[in-house]
Amino acid sequence: MLITSSASKFFKRKHSISLNGNLIDLKDPVVMGIINVSPDSFYDGGKYASEDDIVKRAGEMIDEGVTIIDVGAVSTKPGASHISTKEELSRLLPAVKSIRKHFPDVPISIDTYRSWVALRIMDETGECIVNDISGGNFDEHMFDTVAKLGIPYILMHIQGTPQTMQDNPTYEDIIKDISNYFSEKVRKLTKAGVKDVIIDPGFGFGKTLEQNYDLLNRLDSFKVFQLPLLVGMSRKSMIHKLLEIDPEKSLPGTITGNTMALLGGADILRVHDVREAVESVRMFKMLKEVAI
Repeated sequence: MLITSSASKFFKRKHSISLNGNLIDLKDPVVMGIINVSPDSFYDGGKYASEDDIVKRAGEMIDEGVTIIDVGAVSTKPGASHISTKEELSRLLPAVKSIRKHFPDVPISIDTYRSWVALRIMDETGECIVNDISGGNFDEHMFDTVAKLGIPYILMHIQGTPQTMQDNPTYEDIIKDISNYFSEKVRKLTKAGVKDVIIDPGFGFGKTLEQNYDLLNRLDSFKVFQLPLLVGMSRKSMIHKLLEIDPEKSLPGTITGNTMALLGGADILRVHDVREAVESVRMFKMLKEVAI
């Protein structure tokens, strides 16, 4: 079993990140809950359009055991429409303000690839994690901005853009290619002065169905970076297309995928369904305890 492999014993990962002067403990895996405030997200678009809806869902997630809440205002599904910075901020800022107002102690991550949006959000709401699907490719100022703000950064791998990423994505070897990508980006982030980096291999972002499962099967290869690993497969097409079902029926497949990711070394599960992911983590923790 992967959790008892020699590789997992040898590599010593960073087990915490710092936000607002507090440490987020990652010694055991944690759950990041998704709140999309865009009207066209692939699964829950338009579901959280009002402050009441956002606050209610955030409260539910906290009750279910969430550690981090990730808020996004731009759909990044394949072929998603481009929106302006102004429109993104008009959606994102009120949502983050509402969550911060009602739940000041919960760590918040903002799903944005724009440094200016990150600056405005931090200026008005305080420190957040930046979750950048582009790995700095869409905004050349992002790395320096994150370093200046002194906040954690989620470095995701993507091939192309949301508009083009599923146009015949190709790899010589998916693990080798993504590892080379991470090596280059982590070097640049370190040089810029970013202290807390989380890596995300980007399931569904420029990968075919088969490539996604090859990636999942060899997920433990990324332990070599000794950095926290985030996995986001929640209700994605790699699940519902394989099972020939709608995203609304893909929760069991998501639970299975999350469990595989935990066995492969995931430290953070980014999900729509918090309670089920928290239960998966609890079972995984018990498995680790009895394996010692």
